[in-house]
Amino acid sequence: MNGLRLLHNVPMGSSRLSELLLLGQGSDLKSERGVSCDGELPAASDPQLVERARIARAALGRRAMVLGHHYQRDEVIQFADITGDSFKLAQAAQDNNSAEFIFFCGVHFMAESADILTSADQKVILPDLAAGCSMADMATAKQVDDCWKVLEKVGVASRTTPITYMNSSAAIKSFTGKNGGAVCTSSNAMRAMNWAFEKGEKVLFLPDQHLGRNTAILNLGLKLEDCVLWNPWKANGGLTDSEILKAKVILWRGHCSVHGRFSLENITQMRAKVPGIQILVHPECQHEVVSNADVVGSTEMIIKTIESSAPGSKWAIGTELNLVQRLANKFTDREVHFLDKTVCYCSTMNRIDLPHLVWAMESLVSGRLVNQISVDSETSKYAKVALERMLALP
Repeated sequence: MNGLRLLHNVPMGSSRLSELLLLGQGSDLKSERGVSCDGELPAASDPQLVERARIARAALGRRAMVLGHHYQRDEVIQFADITGDSFKLAQAAQDNNSAEFIFFCGVHFMAESADILTSADQKVILPDLAAGCSMADMATAKQVDDCWKVLEKVGVASRTTPITYMNSSAAIKSFTGKNGGAVCTSSNAMRAMNWAFEKGEKVLFLPDQHLGRNTAILNLGLKLEDCVLWNPWKANGGLTDSEILKAKVILWRGHCSVHGRFSLENITQMRAKVPGIQILVHPECQHEVVSNADVVGSTEMIIKTIESSAPGSKWAIGTELNLVQRLANKFTDREVHFLDKTVCYCSTMNRIDLPHLVWAMESLVSGRLVNQISVDSETSKYAKVALERMLALP
């Protein structure tokens, strides 16, 4: 594993790891459960797979652009024209008006955002439609609409600005745009929340409770008691009208299945095991983890922190393992550990593998467009408003 250290020393090639990377071959767009690809998927063991990818990519030329999220596997990232977090890739999609086809090597909500921000002539392709997001699935359009009706009943909706994390469906972004709100990412959540409080008295933060709580308390100086948690599975969100009236931030009960795993115990054990280590975590982590870390930042900030760190420095990083491994392999003169005790990839992100990318590109070369992501015009209209508000944040 080169520079990457894991507390439990599970080798990257072990069968235990491979069991975590079982890949689907497509999905039902509504449920994001796997179905079959429309065509033959190349075998992962095909020794010519990399060469086939190079040939297909060269054949597509400037007609296509490949976007790769930082949590992607190296086998996919090597073919990305631009790599970045969700915010950077959203900007890249909006800024490119020449590529006819955009292969989005990320997850479903990211491809939706790219489709919303690009022109009608551009086609966004998600190599595996099963690449969804568990966090995005934690807030459905009906649930959010029901929540808003309660806020209207209590009399606070007109004073509440919705902010939705990029990790949400196009429908939730559309709701946000319709109701005067904006999208945010982990890199601009503080700016988005400050902007929201300039507009109103309260913020409804969707769907990641941890990012919302950490931003409100650690960046804006609010207190824990200023935040309440809306549970979509309970009547009135599990809150009394009085609690809703008193709250400054209403947090949705959602979380990231990767970042939510990191614990205070992980930090304690790592500090005991590696003296002088610095803890670097993503703001999607639980509040007690973020509060006890040395550095907290978005995916892009995590990368920049390691890039600018001194040789010989020691780091334990609490974010997706593909990125941590990539940083460890690149900066071998630094000691880079993965914070969790157990290996944890973003399983849905990892559905985008080289066989799926090759299949999608070769299909297009042969004249067949597959796995196009297309958001309906009504949803797109208001989702774009929310996204453009994000891109225009001061």
